[in-house]
Amino acid sequence: MCGRFSQAYSWEEIVAFSQPLTVPADRPNLRARYNIAPTTDVDIILNTETGRELRKARWGLIPGWHRGGLKDFKLATFNARVETVETSGTFKQAYARRRCIIPASGFFEWTGEKKDKVPHFFSAADGDLLAFAGLWESWRDPETGENITTCTMIVREANAWTSQYHDRMPCMLLRRDFDAWLDGSGGMELLKQPPRELREWIVSKRVNKTGEGDDDPSTIEPFSDELPL
Repeated sequence: MCGRFSQAYSWEEIVAFSQPLTVPADRPNLRARYNIAPTTDVDIILNTETGRELRKARWGLIPGWHRGGLKDFKLATFNARVETVETSGTFKQAYARRRCIIPASGFFEWTGEKKDKVPHFFSAADGDLLAFAGLWESWRDPETGENITTCTMIVREANAWTSQYHDRMPCMLLRRDFDAWLDGSGGMELLKQPPRELREWIVSKRVNKTGEGDDDPSTIEPFSDELPL
């Protein structure tokens, strides 16, 4: 599964990536993050009544029907498998009505033995941002009364190249398919099309620790020319 990725871009870059995007008059700062882990807040793009919007969401979807508190929700929902996302009780309502795009600079996978994992960073071969297919929900925390936006990333079987590193990979959308994905007029055919061409390099083992180097761009810089598999 994909459990770590990066989001590093400017307002100008994300607006160009996601046209048409409604930009708030008081733009919040876009904090670049290089080692994002589940349960933290990430940027998502979704359709609203006023247009396409960039919003923060907790990575790890909590379905609207969950009535307990945050600590009572035990499922790992940061990824949704493409094979079951349409029928899963956790994801099917969001798949039908609440889709999103998760913009990304790249994502991480690991090779090697458990005690000596080697992290690899994957990004678009042309240097552009990636668009991960996602779902979102709005869940009300009964303990605080707060409405929390949560999200998940849809994953698929890895292609021949990325399967050297992991057996799953994010479902990636092409820009031409953004509208069809967000408005629901497109479905599985968008998720199962050939993924973007990617590039890969080894990065520092700092990223093996959750949150380590999250504010440091060197986290995703090439660390070694060697490629052990």
